[in-house]
Amino acid sequence: MKNLNTRSLISLLKETHNAEWEATPSSVDAIAWLDGLLQFLFPSNHLPKSSAYEGILKKNQIDLENILLSYLEPSGIDIDEVVYSFYSALEEIYQSLRLDAAKINEYDPASHSINEVIVSYPGFYAIAVYRLANRLVKLGIPVLPRILCEYAHGKTGVDIHPSAEIGVPFMIDHGTGIVIGATTVIGKNVSIYQGVTLGALQVAKSLAQTKRHPTVEDNVIIYARTTILGGDTVIGKNSIIGGSVFLTKSVEPNSQVFNTHQLRIVQKEDVV
Repeated sequence: MKNLNTRSLISLLKETHNAEWEATPSSVDAIAWLDGLLQFLFPSNHLPKSSAYEGILKKNQIDLENILLSYLEPSGIDIDEVVYSFYSALEEIYQSLRLDAAKINEYDPASHSINEVIVSYPGFYAIAVYRLANRLVKLGIPVLPRILCEYAHGKTGVDIHPSAEIGVPFMIDHGTGIVIGATTVIGKNVSIYQGVTLGALQVAKSLAQTKRHPTVEDNVIIYARTTILGGDTVIGKNSIIGGSVFLTKSVEPNSQVFNTHQLRIVQKEDVV
């Protein structure tokens, strides 16, 4: 094999990697931190001894601090304050997730318990990761929240941007193929089924600071494969949006929206 002159490539890679990785957290470390935190909140393998809880939480705090230090120092962000604020909000996040799980269990006839939802439902997992990542967004943390949500996306098929605003409780049933865009606002007690897209009417970098995605008010149900687009589109409270609907206009509260396509079933004896 002939020797290749790779010095130019290596030089380019070193320069690029140094610049990019200085501003990027390790995805391996981020996922390990996330897995540890979720295992602490919702143990699926074994319960820690009572005396171990504080130690587990402290280690998780240190892990988050090290991740943030690895790419945010110096940045002007008070990392100590971010870590303190995040873990101060953890009980609130946990209680919200318990309400999410309870709603899924209440409305899904296939579920036998809240714990079954917590340990096995991909929709709940996606919501859990979203709520943790969203708190980091609110604390001004870049990049890391997106890594966490994209990890959940890969595991569940549910794509929730960490900047979306989602009320409590929230139910995702089945979940595969759901897309919830960055400027989406979802109220309380909303249910969404597989294949639903809450997206933008157009994609342009110039719209980065614009509300591009819909608002879904309280007590709305959106059934499978429905697409709702546009930052000015509002789905009024207590509405039901049927399956395979395409919406780019607002819907008044207490509405029911369904497709008008007709399905005809022909019996064999009717065929000549």
